Amino acid sequence: MYVVMCYRCKKWRVIPTKQEFEAIRERGEEDPWFCGRDPGAGRSCEQPEDIPYDSSRIWAVDKLGIPQPPPETERVLIMRGDLSKMDTYYLMPNGKRARSIADVERFLKENPGYRATMPASSFSFATPKIVRETVEECSQWRTVKADQRGISEKSSLSWAAMADQREKPEENSLLGDARTQSERSEETDASDSDYCCPSSSGGSD
Repeated sequence: MYVVMCYRCKKWRVIPTKQEFEAIRERGEEDPWFCGRDPGAGRSCEQPEDIPYDSSRIWAVDKLGIPQPPPETERVLIMRGDLSKMDTYYLMPNGKRARSIADVERFLKENPGYRATMPASSFSFATPKIVRETVEECSQWRTVKADQRGISEKSSLSWAAMADQREKPEENSLLGDARTQSERSEETDASDSDYCCPSSSGGSD
């Protein structure tokens, strides 16, 4: 689920598509978003908040000013299996993943025809900041911690390998589906989260 805070009323609003969210995020600093920006969407500051900011979901706060993904690419975020952080990569036109600017430069060197439409400066590997208190209240987090205690006598390398095995990419274009903690606990995929932009007037770390 994608949400953004109105800079006027400070209420959280659900953004229906990843593309719309990415456009809001890109211009959030110089063009703060507010409820009535798109009259056709039927939003206003007088309406109740779309979604409460609480620990019934895992929240991740994104940075403002991240460019929209270049044409023929997709920016993908994956929450690690231990819920400690998120990783960023881009799906490139050749079907491969770019996990760093070095990977992007390598792709452009091998495919120089794309330089005009996707300069390296249009890629950002910044990751959203997971709101820790919403993780610690999540039943999935308690399961992870129990697993961690169960292997406490094993090496840290074993735990790292286990965490890597639990990583899964999102199965659709969205990062989450606003499921409750009880519904999440039935799965091992930790990629679901509420993905949000703060009020543009406040910014984010």
